[in-house]
Amino acid sequence: MTLLSVKNLRVTFDTESGPVQAVRGVSFSLGRERLGIVGESGSGKTMTGRSVLRLIRPPGRIDAEEMVFDGIDLTRASERQMRALRGQRMAMVMQDPKYSLNPVMKVGAQLTEGLRLRHRVGRTEARAKAIAALEAVQIRDPDRVLESYPHELSGGMGQRVMIAMMLIPNPDLLIADEPTSALDVTVQAEVLSILDALVRDRGMGLIFISHDLRLVARFCDRVLVMYKGRVVEELEARNLMQAQHPYTQGLLNCLPRIGGDRSPLPGLDRHAAWAE
Repeated sequence: MTLLSVKNLRVTFDTESGPVQAVRGVSFSLGRERLGIVGESGSGKTMTGRSVLRLIRPPGRIDAEEMVFDGIDLTRASERQMRALRGQRMAMVMQDPKYSLNPVMKVGAQLTEGLRLRHRVGRTEARAKAIAALEAVQIRDPDRVLESYPHELSGGMGQRVMIAMMLIPNPDLLIADEPTSALDVTVQAEVLSILDALVRDRGMGLIFISHDLRLVARFCDRVLVMYKGRVVEELEARNLMQAQHPYTQGLLNCLPRIGGDRSPLPGLDRHAAWAE
């Protein structure tokens, strides 16, 4: 069953020197699965994820032949309809918690705000749900974290708070933008296990944006490889290490290997045809 369908998505920013396309004709579908999006910084991965939630603001604009979530046409949905979808049925874990968490609100207030305002949940029940979410992402002292401000948390703990915040309403679609980049290997495995369980047990659709090709190959079901705003290759995650496109092969060749050759890593020769 298709949960999300995107056809010919384009994201354009109007600048003084003319329009700049950050996403150019991206098409993909998502079922109840784990879809990885990989590519260099600036390839359009995050813009693609933000577009699904209609989070691109002027001077940026979104155009698409089709962008349908569970039968809902997102290109024609009103802002009021989008607000009802965001956070409840569609959620996004942003890349850097320093810029996503409100610096003047305690973590507990930010975790429970949506529950209390949208779902009319009482203070005690909302706090209990927030504690359960923090425990689910392996935060050992959730009561202390709830009373902390974001600047009092480490980068990894802030990232886990962001993941907990997005998981509280049990969304049908989760877009995770580098959700494990600030975590050590042990906690990274625990977070991936949580996300995997949500996809497997609840049938959630997951878009997993990452630079880590090995991680995506191990964790995801399918992979989109992006270059300069376009998808240059789509393949099964288990076949990522045998990718055929020269850009994907170049990314793989740039990965360091333990016990491998100690000579400098090769550079990536780019071709204009990749962006066409």
